[in-house]
Amino acid sequence: MSETHESTEDHHVSDLYEIRLKGHLDARWADRFEGLSITLLGDGTTILSGPVVDQAALHGFLKKVRDLALPLVSVIQVAPKQANGADVNAGTDQNHCTAAKIRNQGEKK
Repeated sequence: MSETHESTEDHHVSDLYEIRLKGHLDARWADRFEGLSITLLGDGTTILSGPVVDQAALHGFLKKVRDLALPLVSVIQVAPKQANGADVNAGTDQNHCTAAKIRNQGEKK
């Protein structure tokens, strides 16, 4: 009479966050934010966005941001529509890419 238990991890839905930094994130740091999209805005700010599993993971990302020595502008939880890029930065000059793409661009230089 054994019971099978399904893992709760498989059913957990990650919250979506945007972490905004003053300054552009250098390509050498992109691998530290794997799983997050990196958007470089024309106004000189960087947005890290994507799913964050829990508060411990969010604090882990914020610790990495602290190590960058770039000023933290904001941390917000966003609705899924906003996280997909709809209407969030309408009309702003931006360069959106994933951490892997940033990393590859840095290697080409």
